[in-house]
Amino acid sequence: MKTLILSGHNTNDIEKAGEILRSGGLVAIPTETVYGLAANALDGKVVRKIYEAKGRPSDNPLIVHISEFTQLKPLVREVPESARKLAAAFWPGPLTIILKKSELIPEETSGGLDTVAVRFPSHPIARAVIQAAGVPLAAPSANLSGKPSPTMFAHVQEDLNGRVDALLDGGDCAVGVESTVITLAEGTPRVLRPGGVTVSQLRSILGEVEVDDAVVHRLQEGKSAASPGMKYKHYSPKADVVIVDASPEEYVTFVNSKQNCHALCFDEDTEKLKVPFVSYGTRYDGEKQAHLLFSALHYLDEIGAQRVFAHIPSKSGVGLAVYNRLIRSAGFQIARPGTRRLVGLVGPSGAGKSTVSQLFCELGCGAVDCDSLTRSSQVYDKACLLELARAFGEDILVDGGFNRALVAQRAFRTNQGKKILGKITFPRILRQMWKQVEEEERSGKKIILLDAPTLFEAGLDAVCCRIIAVSAPEEIRTSRIMARDGISQEQAALRLSAQQGNAFYTSRADFVVENRGEENLRDAVSKIFEELQGDSDTL
Repeated sequence: MKTLILSGHNTNDIEKAGEILRSGGLVAIPTETVYGLAANALDGKVVRKIYEAKGRPSDNPLIVHISEFTQLKPLVREVPESARKLAAAFWPGPLTIILKKSELIPEETSGGLDTVAVRFPSHPIARAVIQAAGVPLAAPSANLSGKPSPTMFAHVQEDLNGRVDALLDGGDCAVGVESTVITLAEGTPRVLRPGGVTVSQLRSILGEVEVDDAVVHRLQEGKSAASPGMKYKHYSPKADVVIVDASPEEYVTFVNSKQNCHALCFDEDTEKLKVPFVSYGTRYDGEKQAHLLFSALHYLDEIGAQRVFAHIPSKSGVGLAVYNRLIRSAGFQIARPGTRRLVGLVGPSGAGKSTVSQLFCELGCGAVDCDSLTRSSQVYDKACLLELARAFGEDILVDGGFNRALVAQRAFRTNQGKKILGKITFPRILRQMWKQVEEEERSGKKIILLDAPTLFEAGLDAVCCRIIAVSAPEEIRTSRIMARDGISQEQAALRLSAQQGNAFYTSRADFVVENRGEENLRDAVSKIFEELQGDSDTL
């Protein structure tokens, strides 16, 4: 088959694409998520061509794309208020809504189900093509089934040139992973596939939203796939991919011990890796990871990688979508080096980290209070005191100890002073921290919390496989600090203004505990503990 190459920036080419689709042809088109292979969604015979071109199983449902909200009503039995709310908040955009289908939707489009998945893309070229075609378009990703989804036009050409009627070049895709899919067809709204619209964003509109177990696990045997990307191995390069569930330091050590492999890593890992690597973003930026993941998997194919060890992403925010794609590209292969799991516990003053730490300990975790170590007599031994005196003056020494306030006043006067203080004290604090970690491990603790207010500033997040952030509204934190330290509201507010806020910690966290003093705090901790044990992936 001769495939036409069209430009999405040429009006005549868009009209040509619409004509091909109206006549029963297949056209690959750009969207804001990934490229899609489009066909008339209302013609079952034409839709079958999609399955043939991709080599896609016919029981894997397709997503119907529309260019106006009014086009939704004829495709479904009814448009509930929940769908209207989601559309108002996220359409046009990377969100697919599943509803009970109307008689217009053929079996081929719905994968044999009584529901239909519908999306209103934000990409202007995609909308222009739908309008030119004059029909809603079924459009799964424009790649051969099972391979990484295409986010660049070159990826589409590689897979589909000669297999479909036309390819429409629209440049690179912005989001990089397929849309979020949520079903409103039965009971509580449920996310079947995560994407650029996060679970927390959906909950902000609808309230209770569940996450399907198949988002992070294999679909149960015999269960129908209600959404694309649930049932089969997907997004896979030619290489054998294994996810490494470990801290940055453990990941680097593990990968460097292997031979004839490549690393799919974060930018922060690259300086220490001794094997060939491809980065897919930074550790705490899920949106960048989503944008780069598929292009990184394609590049691994281009360079002939045979075995790939991927650094596990966070499962929070957009990171959940990245993990969902990566776990399927790996065929659910996960390596967990090491016997202990160090978990960072962070949050601003007054958020309630101590309470949360105690709840984890009651469940069997170990904990190291790093803040208390900064005041430990084991840290400030005779040698340490002599170094502090040489740096900040002999008058800091008092009765076998030192004047902490005076040292702080002089050290924090300049950046150089802070560096000197850190150079003297931090290695000693670190040694004591590791001693306590080893003691907790010897006592049988497998999960050990590092309760460290300055975890990120000190670089201790590099030894943590997960980060838990405890947050609370500022007014609650203020009242807690006033009661705890016996200070005025003005003094408490001044102290908080000098610290990082909730967002600094929550944006870097794998889990967030919102501590409003509610009774369900224990339940929130229990759910996180279950996942840390590896027994579940409760969200």
